Amino acid sequence: MALENCLRVTTVGTARPQCFSTSKEKLVFPTQRVFKKSLLNNSTISYPSLYSTGGTYRKSRFICNASEAVNEVRVVTDSSWNNLVIASESPVLVEFWAPWCGPCRMIAPVIDELAKEYAGKIACFKINTDDSPNIATQYGIRSIPTVLFFKNGEKKESIIGAVPKSTLSATVEKYIDI
Repeated sequence: MALENCLRVTTVGTARPQCFSTSKEKLVFPTQRVFKKSLLNNSTISYPSLYSTGGTYRKSRFICNASEAVNEVRVVTDSSWNNLVIASESPVLVEFWAPWCGPCRMIAPVIDELAKEYAGKIACFKINTDDSPNIATQYGIRSIPTVLFFKNGEKKESIIGAVPKSTLSATVEKYIDI
């Protein structure tokens, strides 16, 4: 879950809730309004406005380290492949893996580190070859782990096997826009 590395801060006050961001490293999400008894009894209003006047507000904020909470390796499937990988404007790294594959489990933390280090420069995805065999067949994946690099919707390079982080980093560096 993206919010697992976050800290929740709650305060009570009477001021209006606001949504703001303190810096690039921290995200502050909007506050929530506490339901009033009169609103709960009114069947026509199911969600009170955050900006209505009066009442007491309970302010909840989630303060996150953005690089840890947002930029993680996401799962791609046959149905989401075109939207997430082919149509991506940034370079894409895709790991082909399976849960039973030992070398895949060895390379997974390396891919996670790359996703954090190159956040905003590349998109990182993983695809389970057992769940999405059509994409693996389309790109001729015969052994896993295999990491493919895409830029502008085209396959640029592939790396087969559990390789060191330096090998993957050097390949990523070739395709990012400086």
